[in-house]
Amino acid sequence: MKALVFHKPSDVRVEDVPDPRIEEPTDVIVRVTATAICGSDLHIYNGFFPQAKPMVLGHEFMGFVEEIGPQVTKLRKGDRVVVPFPIACGRCFFCQAELPVHCESSNPKHYGPEGGTLEGKGGALFGYTDIYGGYNGGQAEYVRVPYADFGPRRVPERLTDEQVLFATDILPTGWTAIEWAELKGGETVAVFGCGPVGLATMKCAWLRGAARVIGVDREEYRLTTAREVAKAETVNVDKVDAVEAIRAMTGGRGADVCVDAVGMEAHRGLLEKASSALHGQVGTISALRLAMSAVRRGGVVPVVGVYGVPYDNFPLGQLFDKGLRLRAGQALAHNYVDRILKHIEDGHLRADDIITHRLPLSRAPHGYEIFNKKLDDCVKVVLRP
Repeated sequence: MKALVFHKPSDVRVEDVPDPRIEEPTDVIVRVTATAICGSDLHIYNGFFPQAKPMVLGHEFMGFVEEIGPQVTKLRKGDRVVVPFPIACGRCFFCQAELPVHCESSNPKHYGPEGGTLEGKGGALFGYTDIYGGYNGGQAEYVRVPYADFGPRRVPERLTDEQVLFATDILPTGWTAIEWAELKGGETVAVFGCGPVGLATMKCAWLRGAARVIGVDREEYRLTTAREVAKAETVNVDKVDAVEAIRAMTGGRGADVCVDAVGMEAHRGLLEKASSALHGQVGTISALRLAMSAVRRGGVVPVVGVYGVPYDNFPLGQLFDKGLRLRAGQALAHNYVDRILKHIEDGHLRADDIITHRLPLSRAPHGYEIFNKKLDDCVKVVLRP
């Protein structure tokens, strides 16, 4: 089959690779009809998460069930499904506690209670390096899906692939951020990062009762998208002091909720790059710092942008003095995918309006390049195998 294969940073190629096969009795094989490039894929593409050997990337995908393992009971050949991006067994302590991204079964080689270390990672993710399980991803013609009775969800026939594709990751990620914020209605929610996850978060904020939504970014085309598809007020961090702007918009207090939807690949100047190299840090916490400054006292800072290593000078004193609630982690996609699909079906939620580029799988390397370099006003790339 054809698949997008990572070889080394900035080197991805569409190649012939072996077809996946049923390896466990709870597996299915999905024929992919749509897949997407996620901002998290760029962390591998840019070398922020190391991967030493070739791997098929991609964790946002959907398609038709082609083969079924002998112990699969909830799916049939021909079912059309979306697949949540974490790989979870559904039976272990953490899955039963509705924390499927911490599944104890899916990543046996690198799983551990410590977290953040090579041998202390959480559950597996599709197409997301050997340290997160080593499973090939969905930027391919076919993909093996483990624990098929727990992960994949059937989708309504009347909905298009593009309407439901993002129920795999970015919509559950945005939903998780707002779930952690515990909105009661009437809040001001500021979202740092107007990429796909940030836009999905804004949409979920409106749906959950926010009174105002503010998008913060440095790319004007992304801010325009936030205004057009997420109905957000916007702040360009390159043109104004974003923290002071948000305080001015909120009576001097700051937003009730500030979501970090950027993560470690935020913009860095030369001095910060030098400091990161000196301290052995990967990337930056500049987006998180802005969010913690712009949130009001007693507010909430959900972190759904990805971070991978410790950072010096974390603003613990500010966190303490302001009495902030900080929540962070991979999205609890399995918990929310059914609710999200229902909202999409009922017309209350959409994300296909953020798609800017539709490409055949054969042009996936071009999709990575324009998404990574922010060329051609690229917000979201959907690939068709």
